[in-house]
Amino acid sequence: MRRQNLLLSFFICVPFAFASCGGGGSNANGVAAVTPTPATAAPSPAPQAQPVTATVEEVSLDAGGAGEASVRLDIAQGYHTHANPATDKFYIATELRAEPQEGITPGKPVYPPGTPRKLGFADKSLALYEGSVVIKLPVSADKNATKGRHTLRTKLRVQPCNDEACLPPRDIDAPIPVTIN
Repeated sequence: MRRQNLLLSFFICVPFAFASCGGGGSNANGVAAVTPTPATAAPSPAPQAQPVTATVEEVSLDAGGAGEASVRLDIAQGYHTHANPATDKFYIATELRAEPQEGITPGKPVYPPGTPRKLGFADKSLALYEGSVVIKLPVSADKNATKGRHTLRTKLRVQPCNDEACLPPRDIDAPIPVTIN
């Protein structure tokens, strides 16, 4: 009998001991609540593909020379971004930003014209980018720029939209490899 009482006490007390050590809370009656922990973690969802990506091409410059970099936007079917300049000040235009660095000075980006398109919510046609578009970026190298390979860090600001809604604006890193001869 004594052995049964000991086993019964063990099976009753052990769960409460684990609950109090495991960070579980207590219910209204003061009894420890045990939060179940899954044995295996649920698989994380597959990352969603971004509707806008950017690719760049390497640029070669002579020290003291100038050239042009290209940044290509690939916009997934069913999406668009607003051209630069945007049709209205309330729309977020696609924008390429770069600052001088490592003896390389970027110029003012040259944006392609947008394709006019009438969307259901707009009173007039909007200038949009769809499919693939290329933004040109004039670049120049200082006379004293160090020869060799450099990286011109640029950011592309986009707001992907479909015909019904827009995703939040985001920055895409688009580092441009620059070789100075």
